[in-house]
Amino acid sequence: MQAIKTKISEGGRVVIPSEYRKQLGLEVGDEVIISLVNGEVRIFTLDVAIKRSQEIVRRYIPEGRSLSDELVAERRQESLRE
Repeated sequence: MQAIKTKISEGGRVVIPSEYRKQLGLEVGDEVIISLVNGEVRIFTLDVAIKRSQEIVRRYIPEGRSLSDELVAERRQESLRE
């Protein structure tokens, strides 16, 4: 998609063009993540943020392993010892 020129309004507000919002599936009131990377402001959806986080964790945790199941099992063992 081609870059679009826009202005910063009062309070630092920037309008995300409608075609961008449509492609991202954004509606009024949705939350987004904004980051500053190498002098660029990047805006992405919470779904994208979660997917990126999962990809990072997946590098260290093999497919099929459930950390939440392991945590529950550990807690059950601890409660039996008490």
